Amino acid sequence: MGKRKKRKRSSKGGFRALVWVFLFAAFVSFVLYGVWQVLQYKGVDTAIEMPQGEVPGTKEYRVAEKVSDSRSVTAPKQRVRHPYKNLEVPRNASAQKRKEQLIEHIGYTVSYNADWRIPNWVGYELLRSELEGGVKRNDNFMPDPQVKGKSAESSDYRRSGFDRGHMAPAGDMTWGKQAMQESFYFSNICPQNPNLNGGAWRLLEEQIRLWAQKDSAVVVVCGPIVNPSRKMKKIGKNGVVVPSSFFKVVLVPYSDHPKGIGFIFKNSDTSKPIREFAVSIDSVESVTGLDFFAPLPDEVESRVEASFSLDDWSWRRQ
Repeated sequence: MGKRKKRKRSSKGGFRALVWVFLFAAFVSFVLYGVWQVLQYKGVDTAIEMPQGEVPGTKEYRVAEKVSDSRSVTAPKQRVRHPYKNLEVPRNASAQKRKEQLIEHIGYTVSYNADWRIPNWVGYELLRSELEGGVKRNDNFMPDPQVKGKSAESSDYRRSGFDRGHMAPAGDMTWGKQAMQESFYFSNICPQNPNLNGGAWRLLEEQIRLWAQKDSAVVVVCGPIVNPSRKMKKIGKNGVVVPSSFFKVVLVPYSDHPKGIGFIFKNSDTSKPIREFAVSIDSVESVTGLDFFAPLPDEVESRVEASFSLDDWSWRRQ
């Protein structure tokens, strides 16, 4: 009887040992399986591959970053991600060839004429987001360091009877210190009648900012109108040519219905509302010999340039 009891207890102990071995093996298997799953997950490339190329209808904005010493650092100008490349750069459609140096600054592109010491034209895009900048006007006029050849100087304008008139206005460059300073380069400046510079020209600059605020972005090309066949008035020791008139064309390209409008001002005293100087973009092209907004589809370009309606634009009171 004693032996049978001993054998019985031994049988129960062996069974318990087998159960513990089984449970331990199951636990180890579970842990190993979990480790294997983690390693498998880590081996998977979870990055989403974005489509390559330009996406119509999207845009990249210039960004002003703040650094620790509160200086404004403007990022390099980025290409606009839409189908219209170099929309602010017109083409010379005239048989008459002018001296030209094409310079791209952070806030505008200029076609500089070293013979005249003024630009042939200046083009830029103004974004709604850029209207919120806080950079102050500095009035630090200077020659453009990228200009090859002669440049105007401040002394040329002293006692000349003409203002140093901005083409790309300083008021549109408050989004970055570099953009503001470059707006005071003489490659962006023309001799303007003081009453035009402080009157209708300034009012149109303010009006364009309101359009950019409303429509998110506008493209502007402006510049002097000079007739080389006539004797040209010049000022200063550097012989800066005084334009007889000025032009400006404005395009709203990103709305559901793109629209455009042009303006021509004589370089003289004027007190008329700016609406009275509005013309079609085709009219400006015929006077300047420039082909504006050529990257647009032909159908869109023809429609926005052939005619305009004052009712399509919101006007501030003068």
